[in-house]
Amino acid sequence: MKKTPLLNIALSRVVASLGHGDILMIVDAGMPVPAGVELIDLAVTHGVPDFVSVLNTVLAEMQVESHVLADEMREKQPPALTVLDTLSAAGHLGEQRLVSHEALKQLSRNARAIVRTGECQPYTNIALVSGVVF
Repeated sequence: MKKTPLLNIALSRVVASLGHGDILMIVDAGMPVPAGVELIDLAVTHGVPDFVSVLNTVLAEMQVESHVLADEMREKQPPALTVLDTLSAAGHLGEQRLVSHEALKQLSRNARAIVRTGECQPYTNIALVSGVVF
């Protein structure tokens, strides 16, 4: 059995397959998933699993160079934003870029995979851009 916290087979496979600059998105239950983009659907019910738990687990295995958030997240300030700001300040998320929610949905077309959580707070979505460990 793996020693790291990420146990989901599909998610572990995707993280292991990421190259420099690839995008992995972690999204709320309402974010649309474009045709042709792999969906790893973890959502069980409202709030399960929550966005922050999934993000923290992914960050235990993924090297992140930068991340993208929607401007609307800053405007609406869902609870996860405080955690994102803390992670960002600690250097775990790399450089931050803000775009409109519509632009984030367009960016999702280029994602290697989208991880849907049970999060039900609007605009709780992030695009993680893979970095390298060397």
